[in-house]
This record gives sequence, C-alpha cells and structure tokens, in this order.
Amino acid sequence: MPSNLSITRKPDLDYSATYAHTVPVSDSTGLRVYSDTRPHIWKIADLQKGLILVHNGTETVGEGTGFGLPVLVYSDETYFSATSKLHVAQCENRWVIRKEFIMDRVARNSFRNVILENRKARDLLAFLAHLYQLHPQFRFLTFKDLTRKMNIDTAFVKAKPKGRVTVTYTIDNQCILVNADFEHVKKENLQKIFMLNEQESRFYRKYFDSEGLQLTDEKIGAWDGINAEWACLMALHGTLGFRLRKVENAILRRGREFLRDSLDWIGLDYEISPENAVFEYPIEIVGA
Repeated sequence: MPSNLSITRKPDLDYSATYAHTVPVSDSTGLRVYSDTRPHIWKIADLQKGLILVHNGTETVGEGTGFGLPVLVYSDETYFSATSKLHVAQCENRWVIRKEFIMDRVARNSFRNVILENRKARDLLAFLAHLYQLHPQFRFLTFKDLTRKMNIDTAFVKAKPKGRVTVTYTIDNQCILVNADFEHVKKENLQKIFMLNEQESRFYRKYFDSEGLQLTDEKIGAWDGINAEWACLMALHGTLGFRLRKVENAILRRGREFLRDSLDWIGLDYEISPENAVFEYPIEIVGA
C-alpha cells in the first residue's frame, strides 16, 4: 500500500454534489458510487451502497453492500442507511469521494444483522437452500417466497435517524483509503459498528490469505474471523479481486452467501468498537 495515501480529507478540496460517479482504475475496471440506493437488487434494494466494483462495464456487486458501508448495532435495533448525500472532488491524480450516510432504517424481520450475529438463523437459511435444491416439489416457489412463508423475509422500515456517518473514499490508482467518521452518531446504547466490504459471490469466488489458507465458494463460510495479516477475494478463473488488511482494535471477518432470489454477497468486513470516533483502512484492487 503506498505510504503517501494517508490523508482522506482536505479542507481546500473543491467538492461537487453529484448523483453518480465512476472512477476508472484501469482500462477494464472502475469504482462506481451512487447517491441513491442503486443497484436495486433483492433484499437490500432499498438500502444505500458503498463503492461498487465495475469490470468491463458490468457492476460486480450482486446483492452486496459495496466497499465501506456502515452498519450501527444498538442494544435494541440495527441501523442501516437509505438516504445519502454524495460529493466528489479530484486532487491531482486522486479522486476523493465523500458520502454522508443517514442512518434511518431498521430491519424487519431479519437481515445481515441475523447473518452477522445469529448463527442459528444463518444455518436455517442454509438448510432451506439445500432443501430447495434437492427436492423438485419446492421449485414452484422462489426462495424469496419460501422464506417469506417461514416468516424470515426482510423489510426495512423508516426509523428516527441515529445520526450520520461520513465516509470518505480516497482513490489513487488501484488503492482505496476508507475513512469513516462516527462523530455525529448517537452513542447511547451503541454496542458495535460494522464496516461492510462486499461484492458479488458469483463473481468473486476464491479466498486466500497471508497464512496460506485457500477456500472457494461455500467453504469460505458465512461469518468467520480472520487471523491472517491480510486476506483477498478473487475471481475464480481471473485475476480481478480485492485485498484488506488486519487493522488494530478491529476484527476482520470473511463471509459469503448465495441463495437464489435472496442473497448474493461475498465480503471482508470489519467489526469495531463504538468507542471509535474515526476508523480508517485500505483496500487494494488486485489484478485490475
């Protein structure tokens, strides 16, 4: 990671408000961001996303949250964002994207707060997917219909905002520095914070890390801790991928789930303490 990529905010940057922006990182690869909730895919269609990897003109995020998406876990609710403000600036060869997430949605009945926290619920979803694949009599239902009948479907409802999280993405060639500012978040009963970094599970299918561990597809697991100094997710038969590093005072986790019509994400996510006023980490785009 370049040592000079260390400052994500400069007061003299000339930011411009925008609704969408794409930063090229190579001839075939770019990073895209929206101020609305695009792309509108499956469970999280109405939630905000972070940076989206684009390869040969196609968004490779699936039902993932993108890079640098904040989630706030309180004692009674888990808060997401459906509203944002987006500003973009260019500083020499760097692009600086500032996205302000208003934390204004809670999940009913379940979401990745189930995936993040509740292994039993996660195992139930995996069992239903296995049942669906093995028994043709279930195939007249989409998986979404099946989970709805089991009362484990997801909806996101408006809630009184818990404040805003300002995330600044500084892009320099194939490196992203993510800086998340939690100064304007309500701290009462805030138990933990997640920074999600997810793309599409059908595109990025291979995991490997600095300790030599290699996994593919479902063997990657759904929410497992990483002890290695760095971890990487790659396309199975290609070179494009992304790498994140272990950060002090944070837990790095790997996860992947694909359930037709419902889930399609793979990611390297951080769990951090609510005592953090600011959390910063690099993402490396590999093989672009």
